[in-house]
Amino acid sequence: MKTVDHQPRTIIVVFAVVIVIASVLAYLHYSHGVVRVRVTTTTSLYATGLLDYLADEFTKDHPNVRIEFLPLGSGEALRRAEMGDACVVFVHAPSLEKKYVDKGVIENGRIFAYNFFVIVGPKDDPANVKSAPTAVDAFKRIYEAGEEGSALFVSRGDNSGTHVRELMLWSLAGLDPRGKSWYLETGQGMTETLIVADEKDAYTLSDIGTYLKLKKDERLRSIVMLYTNQTELINVYSVYLVKSCSGKERRAAEEFAEFVYTHQDLIAKYGVDRYGQPLFYPAKGKEDNLARAWEMLSKG
Repeated sequence: MKTVDHQPRTIIVVFAVVIVIASVLAYLHYSHGVVRVRVTTTTSLYATGLLDYLADEFTKDHPNVRIEFLPLGSGEALRRAEMGDACVVFVHAPSLEKKYVDKGVIENGRIFAYNFFVIVGPKDDPANVKSAPTAVDAFKRIYEAGEEGSALFVSRGDNSGTHVRELMLWSLAGLDPRGKSWYLETGQGMTETLIVADEKDAYTLSDIGTYLKLKKDERLRSIVMLYTNQTELINVYSVYLVKSCSGKERRAAEEFAEFVYTHQDLIAKYGVDRYGQPLFYPAKGKEDNLARAWEMLSKG
């Protein structure tokens, strides 16, 4: 009877086991000492690529730190921080931020950047938003056009910083569009909401950074920027540490937050080469004015 030589198969099995063990050891060696920093953030900072850019620059000198972003609306970003899902929070909703500061969830807040909200809409501008003297008046005109059946408005409806500002403007106008047939809520982020507005040739409120990015990428074809100003529509971005975060993650989070605040030159030049203008402006030199704006907006 012919015998079967199992030696080659045994060698292959042993070799495979060695490879698996070596891979595991290599992973453990690589991951040893790596600190994971969890960050919840407003979608505009993430969708524009700014935060990935800042994290890449930070990790050049901190290779043992891995920054992990969870992009959400500001309200959800703060809620998740309260649940212990983050150590750092990037947001732009002062009225919500103040609530979480008062609750003791977040601390050591710093304003590090700003830009402006913009009202975008149909090129033919049936509500005549372009000639409005104020943003509040622009919202009044959109409401009237909506009631007349000549305009639509798309809202994020997600308790984000942009949604909070939109509701504030409706409130200042003494109007409540919710429930109206011409007022649509996506319950989604800025990118998705802009795309819906573009598809429906509708008005919406957007941060300028996300709008410029989608316009440059040719993902928006029908709507255009119609109105902005530097008072009612100022958009202030802050970074906070989550009070419950501790240990190595806390120390790395402090370093990352400090890096973002002290490297505002990176923020100032971000987007200029691609969009012809910065998507965000550094807070440095304007701290007092921005603090006053934050204080005013924190009152809702």
